[in-house]
Amino acid sequence: MRAPTAWPTARSTRRGFLVSAIAGALLLTTGYEAPADTARPGTARSGDGRAWVGTWSAAMTTVPESDDTAFEDQTLRQIVRTGIGGDTLRVRLSNEFGEQPLVIGEARVARQSEDGPGSRIEPRTDRKLTFGGRSSVTVPAGAPLLSDPVDLRLPEAADLVVSIHLPERTPATTVNAFAAQTNYVADGNVTGRTDLADATTTDRWNFLSGVSVRTSDRSSAVVALGDSITAGTAPDANNRWSDHLARRLAESRSGGRHGSGDRGVLNKGISGNRLLFDPNPPAGHEAEAYAALFGESALRRFDRDVLAQPGARHVVVLLGVNDLGHPGTSAPESERVSARDVITGHQQLIARAHERGLKIYGGTITPFKHDTLGFHSPENEAARQAVNHWIRTSGAYDGVVDFDKALRDPEDPERLRPAYDSGDHLHPNDAGNKAMAEAIPLRFFR
Repeated sequence: MRAPTAWPTARSTRRGFLVSAIAGALLLTTGYEAPADTARPGTARSGDGRAWVGTWSAAMTTVPESDDTAFEDQTLRQIVRTGIGGDTLRVRLSNEFGEQPLVIGEARVARQSEDGPGSRIEPRTDRKLTFGGRSSVTVPAGAPLLSDPVDLRLPEAADLVVSIHLPERTPATTVNAFAAQTNYVADGNVTGRTDLADATTTDRWNFLSGVSVRTSDRSSAVVALGDSITAGTAPDANNRWSDHLARRLAESRSGGRHGSGDRGVLNKGISGNRLLFDPNPPAGHEAEAYAALFGESALRRFDRDVLAQPGARHVVVLLGVNDLGHPGTSAPESERVSARDVITGHQQLIARAHERGLKIYGGTITPFKHDTLGFHSPENEAARQAVNHWIRTSGAYDGVVDFDKALRDPEDPERLRPAYDSGDHLHPNDAGNKAMAEAIPLRFFR
């Protein structure tokens, strides 16, 4: 939603499409049931009671034109906190925002050292990644790349290390710029080295978009689709609301209070993301230096970031605050939207999820009175209330997650509860993230 002070800059994305293109969406009812032949959408079953299900994911964006970050004969060592476990895994790389082929010289995967955080791996867990049997491969511009299966037992909530050698000059065009995770960059091909003591650090994930595990075909994934309120956590803390939800699901399952099968939770939050529009900073505005990192609109990225996720069966949506707040700040006034526009966008997400047999749950927009980004106004507050009323009462979503109720101040419901406020009166802190996860009924995922 706002640029950190140290944001780098890069290529702008395509202009957002008109809200009128989706104005004909139909209001759906609560009577929806998934057809029998799509009861487990996205789950690749093998006939032996096993399936591929996502255990970690990140949403990718392009970069602003002014961002000239590039790698050449360097190794990226990137760390992710997985959710559900399995005995075999696959890694998904992405060149989906690249304009030239991405050359992978070598890639490896390992568990992070049990000695603690850092670039050190457990050597006994080190495995080489192959792609169609090849250890070196070129990814076409605009394409993802899925590794061959790797035999590596992965427990729940593991810290997995993915090391990628980039032998040729490679612009860093496909990124998640808000990883809140310390990652490493080292010279040369050092993918197999136990520790990268001389590496520099970065807080981005570059070219790395997913990890899936082979597990019970009773398992499935929950996709958290949102903006910075979904993506945010203190650095290296793994305290996003999606992380807390994954812990709740694991505890519930181990306590026998949940349906059979594991539930992976995949975070597809992007700071600054909007439901209806792509980034479109006004000419000369400081947002030109960072707005591309806000990512394509949720309507544009829904197929890639939700429907294509392995094992996806449930979606929790938290979007709309940037659609209200960006026009007049980091987007032009011409993109100002009404509550009806936002509702129509939500209706499209519901229709597309139901078409593929996914259950989809609507999150109410959280309070932002007195925010430091200039989002709040009487008109925007009225629109927020109207959208939330529709989410709560229309029956269009398969269920409601009342994030607003979980975070609002009882003394002034238009603002965040002080104990949950990160300081800008818009973004919750990690305690707020925990409260959000606790507001999600686990019965949704049985």
